[in-house]
Amino acid sequence: MEEALRALSVRGIHWFDILDIIAVCVLFFFVLRQVRGTRAVQMIVGVFVLLVANVASGWFQLTATHRLLQNILFYVPFAIIVLFQESIRKFLASLGSLFFGRSASIAMSQEIASETAHACFALAELKHGALIIFERTQGLKNYADTGVVVDAAWNSDTLKTIFYPGTPLHDGAVIVAEGTIQAARCFLPISSSPLPTQYGTRHRAAVGVTEETDAVCVVVSEERGAVSVVVEGIIERVSTIEELTSKLARLFGGKAGESAA
Repeated sequence: MEEALRALSVRGIHWFDILDIIAVCVLFFFVLRQVRGTRAVQMIVGVFVLLVANVASGWFQLTATHRLLQNILFYVPFAIIVLFQESIRKFLASLGSLFFGRSASIAMSQEIASETAHACFALAELKHGALIIFERTQGLKNYADTGVVVDAAWNSDTLKTIFYPGTPLHDGAVIVAEGTIQAARCFLPISSSPLPTQYGTRHRAAVGVTEETDAVCVVVSEERGAVSVVVEGIIERVSTIEELTSKLARLFGGKAGESAA
């Protein structure tokens, strides 16, 4: 190993250079993962076009155009902070979750997944709406603070009681963290992304919170009696208790950013 490193140094490439390249690649990977599928991609392309136009105008000595583009590009860093604030926030949260993330045991993940699946399909059969948010590596305390503190052990009976129509806590979201129901009747950000007309406020809220965090959401539609899982802003309908149990167990035991597929 030492001989290989010396050989690289002799050729003018130090092993620190390779480490530097790997670090840059990892950084680009995290950034691209956060902006993938968002409007930030088009914005990045727009900034790149301005940079190319600025270079081209200088090359062809288009003085007025070159000065105009230089003045515009002077303010681009400030515009990036404003335009990409959501992507920057998600990137920093994702980076921090690598060091402070929580992970549940396999047994606990399976138990929570099974209890959730049975409760959700029981609610779906009765056409009782429900919205359940499961915390993964990124904290949801700011959303839990908008609701009523419950701090109850997680089980299907408690969940069905909370979402029974007419109860004080049935309207809003339930937030679950570390195997306990932290809060109920919580308010969530509503997504502005275009969704099919069959999806209502619950689905928009689930998409909104999963666009901002790595949470896993389960939604029960009171109109259609359908059960869906929402991760990273993507809604996926599930048809059976077994399918929902398997999907949730995998997501609870996985890392931040894993998709539901």
